[in-house]
Amino acid sequence: MSNDILGRLRLDTTALSHLPATVTVPAYARKRTRIGVLHLGAGAFHRAHQAVYLDELLATEKQWAISAVSLHGTEVRDALAPQHGLYTLALLEEQPRLRVIGSIREVLSARDQSVAVLARLVDPDVRLLTLTITEKGYCLAGEELDLNHPDIVRDLAGSGVPVSAIGYIVAGLAARRARGLAPFTVLSCDNLADTGGRLRRAVMQFAERIDVTLAHWIGREVAFPRSMVDSITPATDDALRDRVSQALGCIDAWPVQREPFSQWVIEDHFCNGRPALDWVGVQFSSDIAAYERAKLRLLNGAHSTLAY
Repeated sequence: MSNDILGRLRLDTTALSHLPATVTVPAYARKRTRIGVLHLGAGAFHRAHQAVYLDELLATEKQWAISAVSLHGTEVRDALAPQHGLYTLALLEEQPRLRVIGSIREVLSARDQSVAVLARLVDPDVRLLTLTITEKGYCLAGEELDLNHPDIVRDLAGSGVPVSAIGYIVAGLAARRARGLAPFTVLSCDNLADTGGRLRRAVMQFAERIDVTLAHWIGREVAFPRSMVDSITPATDDALRDRVSQALGCIDAWPVQREPFSQWVIEDHFCNGRPALDWVGVQFSSDIAAYERAKLRLLNGAHSTLAY
């Protein structure tokens, strides 16, 4: 990155009013929003996909800002916390467009901020927990929870704060039940078949080994909607950082990029209210499997054919 860029300001809340008019900025006052979503897995896909839909929704519904949690690494937190959670999305059109996303109000790393993560899980304002942790992060063995996975073994032993996503989810739900709070909806946004069903089974199997009455409560009260997501999101590299920082006139430590097309389909099954995401292009459906088949056979098949 050139020296003149390095000498400029970092992207943050104070920089928003100084950005070029060609850069789209949040259409709402961020300080008036409330955190209503806790997201596990604050990688590029989440920030280029779900966080963008919620950024649009915050213009009308202020209660769905995001606390973004990295379960193991600190890199995203260290990059975005000094930027007050702000980052740039580059839409890869013929003439690329830049948009600053403001929906992430808090960035945490569970590695050294587990107390803050657990506190956010019992925040009554948090009514939706979302995940993009890849298939490996669910600690599954086929369709069931892998009870021999080292992270699951450790979390079931109760030797300290959780290390797995399943452990954090169950710990949060247990604490809410103990305090008489309504549970949050648990929504997987990973590319897995039957996302909600597999996640529900894993959570139930974990909870049953801790407290059978807790497992019954989860089975009765907690919603695990299925979903389907689609967005081509190339990795961030130094060339993107340089282009974005040059265009902004200030440094963005971790912009993201994606192609213009994106899709998000969610089963309309929530247990503690739901964001009106259908206002911003999300589709609610009772047949997620049909959308998954269409994606695999039409979109993915066509992409592979063109690549070959």
